[in-house]
Amino acid sequence: MTIDRKFIDSFILTTSRAAYGASLFKGKNDKIAADQAAVDEMRNMLNKINMKGKIVIGEGEMDEAPMLYINESVGTNEGLSLDIAVDPLEGTNFAAKNLPNALSVLAVAEKGNLLKAPDIYMEKIAIGPKLPKNLIDLDFDIKKNIELLSDAKNTTPNKLSACILKRPRHDKIINSLNEMGVSINFISDGDVSGVISVADSTKGNDIYIGIGGGPEGVLAAAALDCLGCQMQTRLYFQDEDEKKRAKSLGIENLDRKYNINDMVKDDVIFCATGVTSGDLVNGIKDLNDMFESETLVLHKSSNTNKKIRKKIKK
Repeated sequence: MTIDRKFIDSFILTTSRAAYGASLFKGKNDKIAADQAAVDEMRNMLNKINMKGKIVIGEGEMDEAPMLYINESVGTNEGLSLDIAVDPLEGTNFAAKNLPNALSVLAVAEKGNLLKAPDIYMEKIAIGPKLPKNLIDLDFDIKKNIELLSDAKNTTPNKLSACILKRPRHDKIINSLNEMGVSINFISDGDVSGVISVADSTKGNDIYIGIGGGPEGVLAAAALDCLGCQMQTRLYFQDEDEKKRAKSLGIENLDRKYNINDMVKDDVIFCATGVTSGDLVNGIKDLNDMFESETLVLHKSSNTNKKIRKKIKK
């Protein structure tokens, strides 16, 4: 079943308003205030949309997030039942320090069609479009995945580029990539845009690999689903409490590997609006009594893949 394109404008406006809210705190070194402003704006806009919406990925469980918490109902409670994954401010540090790639992001699918991933770590590997199906696998070592990818691209490992979060937990992966001569594009935060970068050959990233946030993994999967890419993920648990949280969301097999169609089923809409300018989109521009936003909009069933600029009253 498809989601009507009429919803697209409402969701663009939602991420645009959230991005604007966060943009008021650019460079003010207050990531909490920036995130809160984005949350307030996003929730306000979602509640105006004619839908029976439910947050399946949000700011956390109800006891730790007063708004946009998991299972919160949003919308007018009329019309289509939709599951919504949100990250009102992806890259809170980027916004606080006025660095590139701060985004406001959401993904929307029909009820029951988005993986309810807990806010814990997730192993991720992703590659671009037009490659053999099931080419990569989290159970393969880095060397094997890189060799499979380079063979499929009819090139050599030293001609490939990998995107990875710069974290001590990735030292082993980084060493393997260095041994193979793979170029590494380190990112400090914001792995939604990092994962999505594999979709565009001009961005220079052939593969994304590493451990990042679970909610961000599902959001990125929604985008890659529209772009014909491949991604595989697996939840990464640090303690028993995290396992309990996963089970409370209905996840029974804690070791399961998820491909895109396990995380995102059927039709999906994805919107990412820039707070600060970056690899995906430009940031919010202040125009006195208005602001201009730029949003990457993807809609699977209508093959929508475009960047939309909007001038919106403050």
